Amino acid sequence: MQITLEHVDDLARGAAILGTGGGGDPYIGSLMLRQALQDGHRVDLVDVESLGDDDFAVPFAMMGAPTVIVEKIPNGAEMVAALRTTERYVGEKAKAVLCAEIGGLNALLPLVLGARCGLPVVDGDGMGRAFPQLQMITYNIFGVPAAPMIMADEYSNTVLIESDHALEVERLGRNMVVAMGGATNICLYPMHGRDAKRSMVRGTISLALGLGRTIREARRASNDPFVRLLEYLRTTPYYQHCRVLFEGKTVDLLRETKNGWAMGEVVLEGTGGCLGRRCTVRFQNEHLVAREGERVLAIVPDLIAILDAATAEPITTEALKYGQRVAVVGISAAPIMRSPEALAVFGPQAFGLEDPFVPLERISV
Repeated sequence: MQITLEHVDDLARGAAILGTGGGGDPYIGSLMLRQALQDGHRVDLVDVESLGDDDFAVPFAMMGAPTVIVEKIPNGAEMVAALRTTERYVGEKAKAVLCAEIGGLNALLPLVLGARCGLPVVDGDGMGRAFPQLQMITYNIFGVPAAPMIMADEYSNTVLIESDHALEVERLGRNMVVAMGGATNICLYPMHGRDAKRSMVRGTISLALGLGRTIREARRASNDPFVRLLEYLRTTPYYQHCRVLFEGKTVDLLRETKNGWAMGEVVLEGTGGCLGRRCTVRFQNEHLVAREGERVLAIVPDLIAILDAATAEPITTEALKYGQRVAVVGISAAPIMRSPEALAVFGPQAFGLEDPFVPLERISV
C-alpha cells in the first residue's frame, strides 16, 4: 500500500500505543513524514515476502532518551547519512528500509527515510513494540549480527561500531549516544531478504495504522474508544489478549534521564471502579511492569500502554504529568517475543526485575 497524508495521524497514534510509552514522541515523526509527503516524496509499504532473498535491507531507528528527542528534533539529513554510510561500508545498495521497533517515533522515521531515499519500507519490525536496548530485538534472537552499526548526529557526523556481540554494540553505542548529545540516528542489523523473512514481526506498521484509525473512528461516532480498541486487538494475529488493567489519576511521578534512558515510575490513584486502589508503573523508556501493591498486573515483554481515560489517546513517558486521568491497558506480545530464547534477552530479568514473566492471559483479574 501507499502511505498518504490521511494515514499519518492514525499511524502516529497506533505507534504510540505499541511503543508502550517509549520509542520517542510520535508527533515529531508525524511532522517529518507529513513534510516528506507534502514535498512530493512517495512512501510504499511492502510485504516482507516481496523482498528477494539477496535484497539488501537496512533497519533504521533513533537511539537515546525520549526526553532528549523531544528537544533535539532531527532534521532528516542525518538519517540519510547513516544509510549511505552503511551502504558504503557494506558495499551494497539498500533495496528496502526496515523498522527496528514499531513504537512511537521509531515507527515513523523509517518511512521518512524511505521517502527521502526512494526506497520501500517493509511492513513489520523487530519487536512488535519498543525496547530500550539494541540487543532486545528479534533480529538478534534469530542470529542477525547487530554490526556494523552506523550512528549519525545532527551534523551528519558518523560513527561506525563493529563487534561480533550485540551486547557490546549496545554498550559502546550507549556511551557514544551520550557523547552525541543524548540522541542519535542509527542503522544496524543490516541484512538480506532471507533474514528479514525469518526474523521479522510481520504486519506491525499496518497494525499501528489500524489501531489509530479505530480510535479516531470510535471518537467520531461517539463510541467508547476503549471498547473499540480492545475489539480491534482481538481480531489481530498476535495481540488478542488485552484488557484495561487500571483506571486512575497520576499522583506521583519520578522521571530522570540517566545513561541515555528515561527512567522512573508513575503512581496512579484509582478512580471509577478502581477507587481506593493504587497502581505503580515502572519504566525504562518503555513501561516494564504494572503493579497494584505487590500484585503484578502485566509485565514485559507484554505491552503496557497508558492512555488518556476519556479519549484513549496514548501518553508517552515524557508526556506523563501530575493530575492526568488515565487508563492502563495490557496487551499480549507476539508469540515470537515470548519464546525462552526471547525472554532470556528481553524478559523481566533482563531489566533487573525479580518477578517472573507470566503471560497477561494467565494473570487473574
